Amino acid sequence: MSCQFNRLPLWTLAGVLSSAAPVAAWACATCGCTLSADAAAGYSAMPGLRFNFEYDYINQNWLRSGTGAATAAQVVNSPSNPALGGGEIERQTINRYLSMGMSYSPNSEWNVSVLVPYVMRSHTTFGQQQSPYSSSETASTQISGASLSDPGDVKIIGSYQGWLPTHNLGVQLGVKLPTGHYGTAVNFNTGPNAGTPLDASLQAGTGSTDLIVGAYYYRAVSQNFDAFVNGQFQSAVKHKLDEPGNDFRPGNSATMSFGLRYEAHPQWVPQLQVNLLRKSADQGALADTTDTAGTVAYLSPGVTLHVMGKLHLYAFAQIPVYARLDGYQLFPHWTATVGGSYAFSP
Repeated sequence: MSCQFNRLPLWTLAGVLSSAAPVAAWACATCGCTLSADAAAGYSAMPGLRFNFEYDYINQNWLRSGTGAATAAQVVNSPSNPALGGGEIERQTINRYLSMGMSYSPNSEWNVSVLVPYVMRSHTTFGQQQSPYSSSETASTQISGASLSDPGDVKIIGSYQGWLPTHNLGVQLGVKLPTGHYGTAVNFNTGPNAGTPLDASLQAGTGSTDLIVGAYYYRAVSQNFDAFVNGQFQSAVKHKLDEPGNDFRPGNSATMSFGLRYEAHPQWVPQLQVNLLRKSADQGALADTTDTAGTVAYLSPGVTLHVMGKLHLYAFAQIPVYARLDGYQLFPHWTATVGGSYAFSP
């Protein structure tokens, strides 16, 4: 058996099992945090009240298409939507997500969680350019910028892990509510596009009500190692932007994580995760239907620290090891996550 590390529950959904809870809008297949914060903090069947927080930093400054890098000339001369006669040359998107959560478990079988993200995002683009490409299309005078700092979409998720006597197999059912600003709430404030709306997929919220289902399993595999696997599917079942010509529906997303925790030292627990995400394209007149789908994989090393009492902190880096992106999308070279949780056990 592994050492008795005071593990926190899977239902502290600040990461992949909350469909990347920090992410209010999947603007692309790469702009959300895919880290499993539940595994980062550790799993538990202990009843009680818990508070958790997480901060994620994702700098998308690498233009890619398919499985490789792309250039501005490719975007314009070989557009993902040829009917436009060119393409949008995106420059950079910096995402910062602060997520706060509270979970309550009356016993070792049931739990309910509420997760509230705060989205801080800046986005710059050279805008839509017509073919053939020329260097003047990526001059500094062509840059338009927008930024936002707003609450995102709230999630409420219930968990049940009473299937086995060991309480290490569980299922989840939840909902994401359209509480964040969506649609055309934020405009570009600099450059040629100033005064025009920021993309619907880059707003703090999606305007959709999403159904969330998930499952997880964890166990000790040796004296010092624990293993875990978890997955989740999220799909919009209702969207406020539903009028013809002014509609938007975010694409479905499926996530999966697996990894190992080294539990020889209760005060510090190194671990390694593999995080996978598959996202389908956004839909609607306000959506970028050709440039928002893809499959990505991250290798995520990190460590969890038992600071004092029932307070635990963790820090992780995510390194992309695979990406197949539809159209042209901005991709991060790396991402960073720090977080923690405090348990009030009976």
